[in-house]
Amino acid sequence: MSSKRNRVIKMPAPYLRRIWLEPSRIADREAYPFCLPLLRDDFELSFDRAITIIVGENGTGKSTLLEGIAVLAGYDEAGGGKGYRPVDHSKALEVMGGRLSTALRASWLPKITTGWFFRAESFFSVARYLDEAGEVGSGPDFLSHSHGEGFMRFFEERCQRQGIFIFDEPESALSPARQMEFLKLMRRMEEIGHCQIIMATHSPMLMAYPNARLLRLTKYGLEPVTVKGTDHYKLMREFCDDPAGFVEAAIEE
Repeated sequence: MSSKRNRVIKMPAPYLRRIWLEPSRIADREAYPFCLPLLRDDFELSFDRAITIIVGENGTGKSTLLEGIAVLAGYDEAGGGKGYRPVDHSKALEVMGGRLSTALRASWLPKITTGWFFRAESFFSVARYLDEAGEVGSGPDFLSHSHGEGFMRFFEERCQRQGIFIFDEPESALSPARQMEFLKLMRRMEEIGHCQIIMATHSPMLMAYPNARLLRLTKYGLEPVTVKGTDHYKLMREFCDDPAGFVEAAIEE
């Protein structure tokens, strides 16, 4: 690996400043992912802080958007870093959002293609790839730990170098206590100053991270939101006020 690729660029995050849709690059508006309601001709997303957090219900396009950004940054849409192909796509049945990148344009200052794209559902494929490649010690490392421990060890190892880091629902791999550890890791990444984080989450704990730009994604697009304004927080508050009553009402509906 050349020293040029390894050099630290002495500029603070964010490096990816803006993405926008180029309608002339879309061949079929009815095809996924271009049929998603958020992808109107005037779609754009600016990044003015080191940490951007996107929330929204399943099906609104959060993962698709992150996959498109990841491919723009040079990562595999299944997860990993630049140059990693841990998942064989040749027999995949799932249609993923990486093709969104063909119609996206991006503004970088400067362009950074180091970092990582984390997807919970493909973590074990990525971890197995790294373990078998002998990147950590002389044998298995990430997969030799429990589920949550493996994730956090992976985050600690990979996510404090300069780069752009994309997390798709990391809480699915983390208990509440591990989520607190992840928040501490995010703080270290922010304090380092050369890590840009773009994250989609359903966790009120993670979306409450201070100084992050919190955006809600609906079928109408992206809009700023506060933690207390999210449906996730409201539901969790109702549950905490009366757990038994909340569950009883939910299952009776």
